[in-house]
Amino acid sequence: MTVTSSQNRTIVRASAKLRALRVAFGTLERVAPGMGARWAAGLWCTLPNTGGRRRDERPRPGERSTLILPDGREVAVESWGFGPPVYLMHGWGGWRGQLGAFVQPLVEAGRRVVAVDAPSHGESGPGQLGRGRATGVEFTEALAAAAGKHGKPAAVIAHSLGGAATAVAVLDGLPAARLVLIAPSTTLSDGLAAFQRTVGFGERTRTRMLARLERLAGRPLADFDVTGLSRRTEVPPTLVVHDRRDKEVPYDDGAALAAAWPEAELAGTEGLGHQRILRDPSVIAMVVDYVTR
Repeated sequence: MTVTSSQNRTIVRASAKLRALRVAFGTLERVAPGMGARWAAGLWCTLPNTGGRRRDERPRPGERSTLILPDGREVAVESWGFGPPVYLMHGWGGWRGQLGAFVQPLVEAGRRVVAVDAPSHGESGPGQLGRGRATGVEFTEALAAAAGKHGKPAAVIAHSLGGAATAVAVLDGLPAARLVLIAPSTTLSDGLAAFQRTVGFGERTRTRMLARLERLAGRPLADFDVTGLSRRTEVPPTLVVHDRRDKEVPYDDGAALAAAWPEAELAGTEGLGHQRILRDPSVIAMVVDYVTR
């Protein structure tokens, strides 16, 4: 692949920005770790600017509605069809339209499809930290609120961080009959460790950042390390679909979850990555069959 001069300049600017970030966090680690922790938490909760997550695979517009969470946050919901409800939960930085390829096959199979946008995502209103920022627990809150409105889930189909959020919702009592977790994010602690290495803050900043994130979430961050969830609560039958070349969430994470949960099955794919897996016809057919069998 040939790198153009414009791409070279972009790479250089990004590298310079990262170096400056690391210097700044190194300084704050020594003199003001609390300030560094607030900055780091803000960066962690900021959504990515990725156009690929804005793909719209919906076959047609559905019935649009809005849920109001207890503190006034607005959650966008869209539904199609009739029958037992199947919920669609997107991942970090995504929106409900990404999972739209599942809509028509599920409707044809006699299911009502309910797709949810987490706060600060898609067409939902700002999250608790304002526009462009969110927390993982807000995904859980949005899914639980949708299920409270539209009924007990016959299944939840969730992608990436949406998978972890769905697992936490099950821990909180979501009565889902089945789960499909596609490229599920399973180990928040690993992600936080990688973030720390990337931006270069130390232990004093890390400790304060984690405490800040737990205050925002209102629960232990360890709840989002969901591989061991089956030791804490009963989990429903689950299909884990993960691509072996996924560059965002390692395949081994999904495989470990499938091995740990007693009624979980693992389906590996090859060459679909983290996003194309949501619109691959064979994946869609397999998921719909699992949900409706």
